[in-house]
Amino acid sequence: MPTRPAAVAGTWYPGTAGALARDVDSYLQMTSEWTEGPITAVMAPHAGLMFSGPVGAHAYRAAASQPFDVIVLAGPSHFVAFDGVSIVPEGAFATPLGDAVIDEELARAVMASPVVRAFPAAHQREHSLEMQLPFVRRLFPHATIVPLVMGYQTRDTIVGLADALGTACRGRRALLVASTDLSHYFDAETAAKLDQRVQSHVAALDPEGLLEVFEEYPERERGRCVACGGGPAIAVMLAARQLGATGARILKYAHSGEISGDYSGVVGYLAAAFGRFRDEAR
Repeated sequence: MPTRPAAVAGTWYPGTAGALARDVDSYLQMTSEWTEGPITAVMAPHAGLMFSGPVGAHAYRAAASQPFDVIVLAGPSHFVAFDGVSIVPEGAFATPLGDAVIDEELARAVMASPVVRAFPAAHQREHSLEMQLPFVRRLFPHATIVPLVMGYQTRDTIVGLADALGTACRGRRALLVASTDLSHYFDAETAAKLDQRVQSHVAALDPEGLLEVFEEYPERERGRCVACGGGPAIAVMLAARQLGATGARILKYAHSGEISGDYSGVVGYLAAAFGRFRDEAR
């Protein structure tokens, strides 16, 4: 049973259990209790914990209002270029809060899709999933995980992953997590305008509209102008709808300048939830 070592523990987040638990708990304390109904999926950022943690905590506090047996993590590949989606089908991901064990049965079911294959090399340095694990381990210590990293974020791959998740997760107490940051290194005013386009489609549970925005830009510009994990986010939204989600909630938006003090080049962060919520017409 191979265990992937943590790649950014001690740099992007504390490398000891006590310090990491304290940081995660401090971010969770800044959120509100979730009372709006069952959640199928969430969106959370993946920057260094001091930057993304105060935003991601809103997504995980909401999700923790109900039990889940498995957390399906979908994020972008920042370092390795490849076609399709890479999965680690067995073993575990190491964290300071204990190993996150992979759900082999669900992983095999997801691998029934032609766009998903075992390619562990894509996960070795990747932080987009690892940055979700402090919250996953703290709030769902007994849950297993399914780790998925998307290479080239093409329409076929996005739709293929969505269908794979919608089929494999049906009947399971699975939480889908889309790991993505929004626009990168624009001034705060420009970033807010770009990020509002994403938020409008997320709030409307409109993955088709978000895909159209994504495809307005050349592939090399999509991560900078829209979202680095736009493909995984769209796939998770599509799958959430297949699994019964009928609405979305924007939980928190912020940018890196609010922490660093530098508003000249910021990264946008968004937390959102998808599910069957009360007062859907609101």
